[in-house]
Amino acid sequence: MAVAANDTPHFRTLKRRTEDTFKSHAYARTDQFAVASQLEGLQEKFQVLCRDELADALRIRLTELQEHQSSWFPEILSLLLQLADRPAQRSKVDQVVAAKPREEAKALVWDELDAGGSAYCGEDIWEDVDYGADSSDEDLASVSTDSYHTRNQPETSVTTEEDYMIPDEVFTSGENDEFIDSIAKAQFWRDKESPVTDKAGPASQVITELQVVRETIFMLQGLPTSLFWRYDGNIEIDRRFTIADLSNEAFLSLMRSLSSTGAKLDVLRQFCNAPQEIPYMQTFHRGLESCLRKFDMFLSNVQHQYLAQASIVSISLLQLSEDVGRESRLPLMLSDLVSSLMPSTSNTATQCLDSLYDLVFLTQAAGDDAMFKSLAELFFSCFETYAHPIRMWMEKGQLDDSVAGFFISNSQSDGDLRTLWHDWYALDKASMLSNSPKFIRPFAHKIFITGKSMVFLRHLNMTEDGEIPRKVSLTLDEVLPPDSSSFCLPFSVLLESSFGRLVDENHAHTSALLRRELGQQCGLWTSLQALGYIYLGKDMSIFGPIDSKIFELIDRGKGAWSDRFLLTEVAQSAFSTLPSIDPSRLIVRTPKEAHSNAVSRSRSVKVLDAISFDYILPWPVANIITKDTLLGYRRISTFLMQLRRAKHTIVKQRLQHNNQSDKIQDSRNNTLSYALRHNMLWFLNVVYSHMTDFVISAATHSLGKDLSASADVDAMIAAHRSFMHSLEEQCLLSTNLNALHQAIITILDLCVSFADIQNSRYGDHNLDPTRTATKSAKSLHRKNAQRSEPDQDDPSDEDDDDDSDAEEDNLAASFHETHYMQRLRDIKDQFNRLLAFIVAGLRGVGRVDGQLSWEILAEKLEWRKASGQQQSLVL
Repeated sequence: MAVAANDTPHFRTLKRRTEDTFKSHAYARTDQFAVASQLEGLQEKFQVLCRDELADALRIRLTELQEHQSSWFPEILSLLLQLADRPAQRSKVDQVVAAKPREEAKALVWDELDAGGSAYCGEDIWEDVDYGADSSDEDLASVSTDSYHTRNQPETSVTTEEDYMIPDEVFTSGENDEFIDSIAKAQFWRDKESPVTDKAGPASQVITELQVVRETIFMLQGLPTSLFWRYDGNIEIDRRFTIADLSNEAFLSLMRSLSSTGAKLDVLRQFCNAPQEIPYMQTFHRGLESCLRKFDMFLSNVQHQYLAQASIVSISLLQLSEDVGRESRLPLMLSDLVSSLMPSTSNTATQCLDSLYDLVFLTQAAGDDAMFKSLAELFFSCFETYAHPIRMWMEKGQLDDSVAGFFISNSQSDGDLRTLWHDWYALDKASMLSNSPKFIRPFAHKIFITGKSMVFLRHLNMTEDGEIPRKVSLTLDEVLPPDSSSFCLPFSVLLESSFGRLVDENHAHTSALLRRELGQQCGLWTSLQALGYIYLGKDMSIFGPIDSKIFELIDRGKGAWSDRFLLTEVAQSAFSTLPSIDPSRLIVRTPKEAHSNAVSRSRSVKVLDAISFDYILPWPVANIITKDTLLGYRRISTFLMQLRRAKHTIVKQRLQHNNQSDKIQDSRNNTLSYALRHNMLWFLNVVYSHMTDFVISAATHSLGKDLSASADVDAMIAAHRSFMHSLEEQCLLSTNLNALHQAIITILDLCVSFADIQNSRYGDHNLDPTRTATKSAKSLHRKNAQRSEPDQDDPSDEDDDDDSDAEEDNLAASFHETHYMQRLRDIKDQFNRLLAFIVAGLRGVGRVDGQLSWEILAEKLEWRKASGQQQSLVL
């Protein structure tokens, strides 16, 4: 039976391929007119740029191309135009293959055309031609234009065929059918005639090991395959396929192992495709890409080996699995690390560096030197990028504003240099815990101090003198030197010791430079001496004129004692003799309400609380001696002035008596007054000498040693704070010793009251003011009575008056003496009671806190017990 010509297998194959070609053609054909226009424009461009040789060469080749017609020429020329890169500048005629010269046409002679001369004898070729008969202006213009384009423009290089027919040579002629069949067999997912087995289930398709290997390599490279398919982050195996001569369980087990590797590699590839904004995460990103690139290079080499003809017999899926398992160890470790970072959102970067640090430590502990070296190199490349803001801070004292979450924050607000060390920068502990790696946290404080020291030095213009700290850098060779015995130590110990040594060196260098500058150029020691003179009573010869002026104004009851301008002038004049004090920096301050309260508080030492000495320190020293410690200085100064005030009132008022007063006084009264005066002076001298000669002197000497031994500015500030805290404690000015301090203030007020009593008794007229006022009133009454009765003037009345006045004086004196004695007894009882309370309190707090100075002061205040009770006063 004959078969139709259009029903043969060869015809059906050609028809199917043609249909597939038309269906898969997704783009329109190239516009040949646009290509021709571009070529003409390119020639014009060459001519405009004076590259006529290029224009001529292009025109000659386009003319030659006209002789070979093909429908693919527009596509080819369009591709060449798109690949061209500045042809007018880069093209050279000497690099262009010269066109083949045409054979020169043989010159024609007249004899060859018509030797006999009879060919054109019958024509009217010799007659005159009328050129205007059959032409017009339009025809001339058309001819001129055509001739111009003919001379200067090439003819179009492509011609289109209106009815394009696919040439037969596009399709195979039949001699390569075996090659096409091999390609079709390689597409096993389309092969419907491959063997089928039921060992793996109903209708499983058997494929070759080479096909499985190829699909596995594609899967590991992250490419889509037919044997594996990806779903929800996992890679599943298509169980429709199996391998002959291999059990289904073994085949699936091997495929699951490879697919698990591919799924982890997909996690790594997805992470590498995501953009990173943090600098050291970008470095980690580049490290992962390098690791994947090495693994892909390994897969490419394996694929190249399998493609070679000589290695077809050695194809083994088991060998591929073993090779992949060996080469994918590092990518799989990094994939697990990346997987642990995926759920995190806020501290992913810090967690990444910590996880990489732990991974390096674990690989070293496991003895895997190859993985340890690779991971350590990746860790140090990331750490070098992370440490960039740390290096900038420690080397230059500058913060990188582009880095978010750095554990040092800039809190500068007013730009006051006196608060540079305390208020300009802050160590953000919350940010440090969440945004800094764990191996950085132990050194964060020293890093912070080193950077602040650099800021301090920069404002002192010290960095311009070449005094710059060492560079902060840490590499793998510094932590793990080649051929070093320290390799056996744990990586965490090696890293922390190396980084700690680096931070310590920079911290020590910068801090020593700053301490030297503070002492030599900024006047730290001079300022401490000045504070000792002004606040701690180091030289009483300087303070004598100031005290005398203030106490004299207070005793007069005038408001001039609170005049801050007057007091400032007095203080500056007194301290101007000391070389360590700049008088222009000394100011005496008094509040506005001091004058209004002067009358009610003038007879109490508490009135001195309104006077405060203020010494303006240079801004570098003000960062060491802060405002709160200056308040402690002022409290101590006020307390010492109160002691001097009480002593001044007693010493100024001497016990005065004469023969007339002795007649009406009891000798025991003078004994009690002298005893009180002696006890009060003894108390004041003991307390003042203990505060100045023992407490302040010993603490100041200890402060000098502590400041000299301080490692940095923070240590200097801490030493000075400890000094002031110790002074306030030992001077009974702390909060927990307020009761003892108030008891001493009460004793000081008793001293002032005792002096006032003595002043009223032994004044200028040796009479009591009450008594003198009574006598004056009576005399005035008598004089008024005498004026009203002038006729009754009797001389005897004067004698009677004199007698009555004497009797009244005796009665008033007796009453005053009784009141005077009672007040002395009250002052004595109150003094003894307060003294006992102070001694008991000092011993109590001494047993609790262990301050030696309190025990010494208590022993000094109990001196009378040693001499026995027989020397006590008897009223």
